[in-house]
Amino acid sequence: MNPRKKFRALVAKHGYAIVPGAYDTLTARLVQLAGFDAVYLTGGGYSRANGYPDIGLLTMTEVTQWISRTVEAVEIPVVADMDAGHGNALNVVRSVREYEKTGVAAFHLEDQVSPKKCGHYEGKQLVSKAEMVGKIKAAVNARREPDMVIIARSDARAGDTAAIESELATFNDREEAVNSGRWRELEARYLKNV
Repeated sequence: MNPRKKFRALVAKHGYAIVPGAYDTLTARLVQLAGFDAVYLTGGGYSRANGYPDIGLLTMTEVTQWISRTVEAVEIPVVADMDAGHGNALNVVRSVREYEKTGVAAFHLEDQVSPKKCGHYEGKQLVSKAEMVGKIKAAVNARREPDMVIIARSDARAGDTAAIESELATFNDREEAVNSGRWRELEARYLKNV
């Protein structure tokens, strides 16, 4: 079974899928050697491992080269960080095509204004509901391999009730855009105060 089908099967199972983060290809190999079923390539970790803060300084080309090397080095599915899609919906189309070429099993697309900041940093700004839905639709339409999972991620902060309520109101539109109720991500840290 190819890694994309393996990942779809993994997330379709009842229960949680534990997918540890890796900041470089060696760390991804260690995740595999530890017996995990998939690995998550953290954009923040990769940025910091290369001496940069996680504020969108690395280009899509730099990121996809890293993803490609990692996908070739492991046999487990790889989930990658696409940040905010490297720009608007038009940039998302190209990003999806480039990420697809790497062999990545899944990627997440977040709802920050570009240039983005690490999801844990203060002062982030979110794009409008319409823009995020447009980015997700662009990603779905650009995807040539239907087994590649697209994860719609939000960087709404815990404790910011207005942002959380807005995100929950947007959630159904995002699910419709992705056209799949099997995979949803609104990270637990955002919902702990709801």
